[in-house]
Amino acid sequence: MTNEELKNKVVSAISLGCDKNKVDLENMLGRLKAYGFTISGDVENADIVIVNTCAFIQQAQEEAISNILEVEGYKEKGMIEKIIVTGCFPERNYNQMKENFPDIDAFLKLSENDKICEIIEDLYEVAHAKPAKNFERVLTNQPSYAYLKISDGCNNVCSYCTIPRIRGRYRSFPIADLVEEAKNLASRGVKELILVAQDTTRYGEDLYGENSLIKLCDKLSKIDGIKWIRLHYAYPECVTDELLKYIASNNKMCKYIDIPLQHIDDEILSSMRRRVGEEGTRALIEKIHTSYPEIAIRTTFMVGYPGETKAKFKKLCRFIEEEKFDYAGFFAYSKEPNTASFYIKKHLNRFTKKSRLKKIISIQEKIMTNKAKAMINQEIEVLVDYFDEMTGEYCAHSKNLSPTVDFGVRFIDNNKVKNGDFVKVKIYDFDGNDFKGEII
Repeated sequence: MTNEELKNKVVSAISLGCDKNKVDLENMLGRLKAYGFTISGDVENADIVIVNTCAFIQQAQEEAISNILEVEGYKEKGMIEKIIVTGCFPERNYNQMKENFPDIDAFLKLSENDKICEIIEDLYEVAHAKPAKNFERVLTNQPSYAYLKISDGCNNVCSYCTIPRIRGRYRSFPIADLVEEAKNLASRGVKELILVAQDTTRYGEDLYGENSLIKLCDKLSKIDGIKWIRLHYAYPECVTDELLKYIASNNKMCKYIDIPLQHIDDEILSSMRRRVGEEGTRALIEKIHTSYPEIAIRTTFMVGYPGETKAKFKKLCRFIEEEKFDYAGFFAYSKEPNTASFYIKKHLNRFTKKSRLKKIISIQEKIMTNKAKAMINQEIEVLVDYFDEMTGEYCAHSKNLSPTVDFGVRFIDNNKVKNGDFVKVKIYDFDGNDFKGEII
């Protein structure tokens, strides 16, 4: 087979895990497209399938295994030719995965992502072509918004987290490179940048010797076409007055911040190796609620951490009820090898963790539903993401709603607005999943 014949192959991908992992995959697909491959969303009719995996907790690994087995079934039926597994799972368990999945054609460690074209050439025994110097990320969502990954790795070494072992130490990407990428995204119709990293709030400390997140946002704000900039994964100890004032005062910054808090009990937080305890956490949230009420807060909590007694769990539930966060995600503690918490005593059983997860999700759902109903009759500006042909509705999100993780806004319009348009809608209903609006 020649290089020209290889270019006739169709590549599809399954993206699992976080938005940072998604950006890695989109860059790989960009390299493949520049090589000459056709990129398709139809896994069953592709020649080559990439399964981009997560390995943060056991549940993520189980999801990855399920998808790998499904794709192996397609290969056994002769529907696809090659399977490549990428992402955090092979980075974390490379030898074990090669042994357990002999039908997989290639496992890529994270450092090999930029060699994806060469890997495929080797699988088909094709001579290496000269790699393309320039390529564009293949966006796997509608291009009204895009994730901008500003760093990789993490220095926080939380007791339960596998990321530092998988991804290494924190490494900021240069401002000039990020601005260039953002300009390219804007030229392709992207209106919103969602800044992601394992910890966005430590951006630049390793590269420039000082925190440079605001400096980066200033540069991004000057890009024509970029209208909104959103921050995800801001660690509480780094959410300063300066950052909050900047979010509140810059018109392009979404009035929104994602702050993973994990818990409220001091003993649990200390064991987790979190740097902010109960007093600091409550003070930060109170500050945002009183001084910056326009900023919506998304957060994340863990239940079932070793040593979480009934009293500590009830304390967490009361905290959720008191603070009434705009949005919150929850996950059960997962006992992961090579983490400090793996060796702690007093691990909780699976039933207890599952029961607590169900209860605390129920509490937050009631809070979010009440907040959502309070939005009825309000007029908001939304960014149109896509048209749902099944329902005949346009799907959008606002400055206070992050796409895919928060509620959406759905509306019908006979004038045929376009993806990427900004429109004003009046909210008239909430169905438990999305707002219903009418265009103004």
